[in-house]
Amino acid sequence: MRPKTKKILGVYTFIMFLFFYVPIIVLMVYSFNDSKTGTTWTGFTFDWYTQLFSNGQILSATQNSLFIAVVTTVISAIIGTLAALALHRYEFPGKKFFDFLFYIPVVIPHVVVAVALLSLYGWLDVTLGTTTVIPGHVALTTSYVIFVVMARLVRFDSSIEEAAKDLGANGWHTFWRVTFPLIFPAILAGSLLVFTISLDEFNISYFTAGPGSDTLPVLVYSMVRQGISPEINALSTIMILLIVIGVVAAGKGMGSSKQK
Repeated sequence: MRPKTKKILGVYTFIMFLFFYVPIIVLMVYSFNDSKTGTTWTGFTFDWYTQLFSNGQILSATQNSLFIAVVTTVISAIIGTLAALALHRYEFPGKKFFDFLFYIPVVIPHVVVAVALLSLYGWLDVTLGTTTVIPGHVALTTSYVIFVVMARLVRFDSSIEEAAKDLGANGWHTFWRVTFPLIFPAILAGSLLVFTISLDEFNISYFTAGPGSDTLPVLVYSMVRQGISPEINALSTIMILLIVIGVVAAGKGMGSSKQK
């Protein structure tokens, strides 16, 4: 690579870094701002975080988000792992079609899924609430578990399973004692991705949650419409930290699965 080209790429990378991360850094810094307007710096304080954890509406939205994310993660992990095993190990009619089908939730706009679910609930006369959000999140995130687990299964040495069977282990014991421990890092990585995506999902939650079932992204949206305050900055900072922790943990899980 020419020195001039390398320099241009370095400058471009630095500009993109500023474009993506400076607003986040400013948001996090101003979450400690003593000013109520959140536009001018007047001093350092933890008051907004204290108020945040004593706000019943925010605590309720946090509880809803965590409940939805945990249930979505469990369901998506189970369905995604079983689907990945089926697609990798078995031949059946329509396999390529199902393989293609799992890519659709990744590329289709989330708002389309949300409107489709809302129409379905209306047709079935289902009362909207916290639980009506979960099917949409599961439909949206299961594919991520499939992709991560499939990537691990492609590099899986089937001779290990054959050796276990030669030693007298049946199919059930072979799976739980040999297969599952080896693919578990991939399952964990996919589950953590699902958790962070579900926690951050807005469109499906906005359309399919009933009254009193707001999630954190929906609550932040409603609060921002009334003006940005340090309390919103504090809430956004906590959400960012949770998502970063989840993504880092998922990355380590995928790295561990590659090493094995």
